[in-house]
Amino acid sequence: MRKYDKEFKEEAVKLSDEVGVKQAAAQLGIPYYTLAEWRQKRKAFGDHAFVGSGIRRDAPLSENEREMMKQIRELQKANEILKDALGFFAKDRKK
Repeated sequence: MRKYDKEFKEEAVKLSDEVGVKQAAAQLGIPYYTLAEWRQKRKAFGDHAFVGSGIRRDAPLSENEREMMKQIRELQKANEILKDALGFFAKDRKK
C-alpha cells in the first residue's frame, strides 16, 4: 500500500475539483477510488481531513483522556453485546 503525504492529497483534491476525479486520478497515476475517498474525507472534515489520528505518540494522554478512552471501549463492548442479544431474540421471534 502506497502512502501519500498531506500536501499531495490536498493538491490532488484541488486538481480533481478543477478537472474531475477520473481525469485527475489518471494524471496523477493514483487509483480513482483513492482520490474519491480523499474528496469524501475533505467534505466530512474540511481542513482537518488529512491530519492523521490526532494523537501524538510522544505526547502522553491526560487522565481525562484516558478515562474517556476507557468509557468508549466499555460502551463499544456493551453495544456489541446488545447487538448480539437483538440478533438472538429476533431469530427466536421468527419461529
